[in-house]
Amino acid sequence: MTPESHAPTSTDDDLRPGPPPGCPAHGLGPGGLHRLHEAEDLGALYEQLREQHGPVAPVLLHDDVPMWIVLGHAENLHMVRSPSQYCRDSRIWTPLREGLVKPDHPLMPHIAWQPIASHAEGDEHKRLRGAVMGAISTIDFRSLRRYINRSTQVIVNRFCEAGEAELVSQFTEHLPMAVMCEILGMPDEYNDRLVEAARDALKGTETAIASHSYVMEALSRLTALRRAQPEEDLASYLITHPARLSDDEVREHLRLVLFAAYEATTNLLSNVLLTVLIDPRFRAQLNGGQMTVPEAVEQSLWNEPPFSTVFAYFAKQETELGGQRIRRGDGLLFAPLPANVDPRVRPDLKASMQGNRSHLAFGGGPHECPGQDIGRSIADVGVDALLMRLPDVELDCDEEELRWTASIASRHLVELPVQFAPKPPQDVQEVPNHKPVAAQRSDWQIGTAQPQAAAPAAAQPQPVAAQPQPVAVQPQPVPVPGQSAVAEPVRRKGVWQRFLSWWRGY
Repeated sequence: MTPESHAPTSTDDDLRPGPPPGCPAHGLGPGGLHRLHEAEDLGALYEQLREQHGPVAPVLLHDDVPMWIVLGHAENLHMVRSPSQYCRDSRIWTPLREGLVKPDHPLMPHIAWQPIASHAEGDEHKRLRGAVMGAISTIDFRSLRRYINRSTQVIVNRFCEAGEAELVSQFTEHLPMAVMCEILGMPDEYNDRLVEAARDALKGTETAIASHSYVMEALSRLTALRRAQPEEDLASYLITHPARLSDDEVREHLRLVLFAAYEATTNLLSNVLLTVLIDPRFRAQLNGGQMTVPEAVEQSLWNEPPFSTVFAYFAKQETELGGQRIRRGDGLLFAPLPANVDPRVRPDLKASMQGNRSHLAFGGGPHECPGQDIGRSIADVGVDALLMRLPDVELDCDEEELRWTASIASRHLVELPVQFAPKPPQDVQEVPNHKPVAAQRSDWQIGTAQPQAAAPAAAQPQPVAAQPQPVAVQPQPVPVPGQSAVAEPVRRKGVWQRFLSWWRGY
């Protein structure tokens, strides 16, 4: 695929001088194609591309590398569910084979082929994905949810006494990393430096490669340690799985799980909390029981999927998609963000999507995200636990002051300042059910005399009638063994009760 193959007009347009900086056409490359990485508002650009080209549009990446972006919901589903036509193996990508993509390209950590399930096909894909799914299946989600809740309390304890916090840097960027480090088997590696490195590597910045290397070094140490000393964690199960993954395969799959779950859940937590804070109707529904936290999470996955686009699919043969001619070796971006707002599936963006899980936030087909239940659990439990600890939390700035950073891969909330009444820290090490159990209440009722403790059998006195204690209402006599209880006056049944008795044969 070449830039000219994408051009909507003749190649004479390539000879025209480019627009000066600052004009509306700035950000266009060869053939008048839009550079995704230079767009200030990707959402608006996607709608412009949809109007100009339909559900599949030609665009440019860094260094003017040509690419298709799939905007339609049906087209995205067709692409990810057609492994005979499209694959994730970038080694067949024409720009890469022709040398247009340099080794230091900012998106190489996402596009370069690795020995992982998401880039494999056929039997190799079954072997690698089977190991990942097998390792994930060993997770005890009840224990995981307890750990998420405990991690939330630990993080909230850091700022609960201050009465104010910035939830992105102090909560949503930390909870997923803390949980994922525990799942993978490296809780000691969790720190601010690891959080910052993961954030930078996923942004595709100039320092992304160095940050990516920092994370990979931590995963390499984990792989070597668990190869020598397996334990009850995901890394150990990958190593001991019958698929016999090599160290490189184990390390790359740990990277895949860590980055995918971390980025997706960080953005999901931020988006759900923001919606709760800025939409009073939403929060009223949530608190009133009309919308549960899991339902709120699914609504957020429709409106603001954690990944705007996913790199990338590649055409295995010449084909057609969304009215565009796709050549063998062309690259295509799987794009959940524009697909989830496709007018053909969501003509009214304000309509509630509760109970509808047909969004593309977790992909689809053979490469559908295997860890989506982990992300959902972190979001469900984390948001619920935070709201329980800080029920009066509210936004501490005007909604217009909120800022976002957008890359081709995702849209990230920069800050979410909040305020609340100061709360004392909680003891997260307290083990439930270890305190003395309070004595059970006796079964005597108000208005009757309290029963006296029974005397020893040898000296038990003769039963006597208990004297009623003076109370506000007339007490009922307590039955005494050996004496017949005073019968209460029988009330005459009403007409309906007498009819029911006759009808039932009583």
